[in-house]
Amino acid sequence: MQHVVVDPITRIEGHLRVEVTVDETNGNVTDAISSGTAWRGLELIMKDRDPRDAWAYIQRICGVCTTAHALASVRAVEDALGISIPNNANYIRNIMAATLTVQDHLIHFYHLHALDWVSPVEALSADPAKTAELQTAVLNAYRLDLKVPEEVATEAYPHDFPAATAQYFAAIKAKVKAIVDSGQLGIFAAQWWDHPDYKLLPPEVHLMAVAHYLEMLDKQREIITPHVIFGGKNPHPHYAVGGMPCSISMTDGNAPINTARLAIVDRAINMARDLVNNYYLPDLVAIGVIYAKAGRVDGGGLSKTRVLAFGDYPLTGYKGTSSGGYFENLLVRSNGVVENFGMGVEKATFSEVKAEDLQADDTFSEGVQHSWYEYPSTGGDNLHPWKGVTKDKYTGPKTGTPTMWETLNESGKYSWLKTPKWKGKLCEVGPLAHYIIIYTKAAKGLLPDPSWAEQMMLKQIEAVSTVLGVSAEIWLPTMLGRTACRCLDAQLAAEVNKFFFDKLISNIKMGDTATMNNEKWFPETWARECMGVGLYEAPRGALSHWVCIKDEKIDNYQCIVPTTWNACPRDDQAGHGAYELAMMTTHVADPTKPLEIPKVIRSFDPCLACATHIYNAKGEEINIISTDPYRR
Repeated sequence: MQHVVVDPITRIEGHLRVEVTVDETNGNVTDAISSGTAWRGLELIMKDRDPRDAWAYIQRICGVCTTAHALASVRAVEDALGISIPNNANYIRNIMAATLTVQDHLIHFYHLHALDWVSPVEALSADPAKTAELQTAVLNAYRLDLKVPEEVATEAYPHDFPAATAQYFAAIKAKVKAIVDSGQLGIFAAQWWDHPDYKLLPPEVHLMAVAHYLEMLDKQREIITPHVIFGGKNPHPHYAVGGMPCSISMTDGNAPINTARLAIVDRAINMARDLVNNYYLPDLVAIGVIYAKAGRVDGGGLSKTRVLAFGDYPLTGYKGTSSGGYFENLLVRSNGVVENFGMGVEKATFSEVKAEDLQADDTFSEGVQHSWYEYPSTGGDNLHPWKGVTKDKYTGPKTGTPTMWETLNESGKYSWLKTPKWKGKLCEVGPLAHYIIIYTKAAKGLLPDPSWAEQMMLKQIEAVSTVLGVSAEIWLPTMLGRTACRCLDAQLAAEVNKFFFDKLISNIKMGDTATMNNEKWFPETWARECMGVGLYEAPRGALSHWVCIKDEKIDNYQCIVPTTWNACPRDDQAGHGAYELAMMTTHVADPTKPLEIPKVIRSFDPCLACATHIYNAKGEEINIISTDPYRR
């Protein structure tokens, strides 16, 4: 047995350490630990804040997720205060959410995960002419042309197609060669380029993918402009409790939203559709076909046992999440849990997540059995988020020093992440869960009158199954399936963008320009005590923010984020979390170069800043200056 440590494991911020025990005789992983190694404490910073400001503070959890936490936060506060938002505000929020999803998935695949699959070193053996032929063949074979039923056709022709000439790929190859020959790989450094996995793909696939890696460094930033138009900036665009802070006027050239700025949003939306359909999806499927044919369908882990999603994209302005308004109004009804999908869809079971589940103490909870926290002795082992406690109890690693750990104490506490549970059980979340749930509901006749978006998801699964030559039950709950579903989710989000943009334009044409409901803006209109929850199917999966408001201030604030669900430490009763089980169902060819381990973890798109915590150990109070003249 060989003990292997990878620390850190993410390519962006995020302090994640994993430890695995590998049986060198067969490459099987017999044990695994996932540890979040930093603590942030935004929940503690929220204490005694004005609830109307919550979104601005809490979205600073992370600059990668950017607007995800702001959206969940305003939804939580609006739920607590009983606020419904105008239709235009709902459309705009959905556009911003879908925009984030497309950009996030593009960045994940090309810049955070692609180099686990493709190699610039292997690209040096590629024939540029054959690469150009491959590019054309891939576009013809793997471009899944699935579109939303458009109300308004605003794009004259597709603008963004991959270059497919020998000269172009020769120039890219020359640039990559110069980097490799210099011995200073820069953005391509720190990888096991001699790992056998890189030999699975032909050199031409490597060259094509590296070219698109470089192109997406520029292209991805253009599609996020709706955040700048509607939210004023990116990252961390602005929101408002009760709607959106951007007024609409088709006659005032200085209005935040006018015809010129809507045209910019329209261009960004159509560009995102082109990038997903012409780059991302063909590239992903081309790689996936080779992996599927090689029998590389491991790394499924917890997705075979239990997945969770909340669903998203409310069709109209709604009132109440914990009272049911959110779930009654969804374009994609993936709110629920599927268990035992790995046994085949016939044996899988589906449980719907309803409003009453959000309020039940025994449905959603967090435990700290193996986390560096402690709960009050009277609180029990698991606490509902509205009763959540964030109190540190750091016990240190098993061996080594505080700054140089050797191994973690897996029998004790070993992570700054808590362990979220659904009915006492651990779940995997993410686009894979989103798709497994819709697929299972449809197979069991639990998806009456499917929306166009749900129909599109089923067509995507069918198309990929046909191309891979493997049934959905086989390829979905795998590392390959997890990566593929992010791409399918990006394609869906790109069409969702178009759908709600058309609705926004149609609504404006009918004379409705409202973006804000101020009825409960002032604290004197609030209940003395109230609680709310905000849900969002974020790019990484099921996200929930939970707020308790008392005497016009936040009394308690808790976030259960996708990476907390997936990267959590084990529970002695419930078992291992998604990261740990994914590693334990992954084959490692060479323990000295365990590429398979970071590859399977990165298929989740880890975001540890969201999941971990930080705190001023001295307990010093931060001075707060209020600029709100209406605060008493």
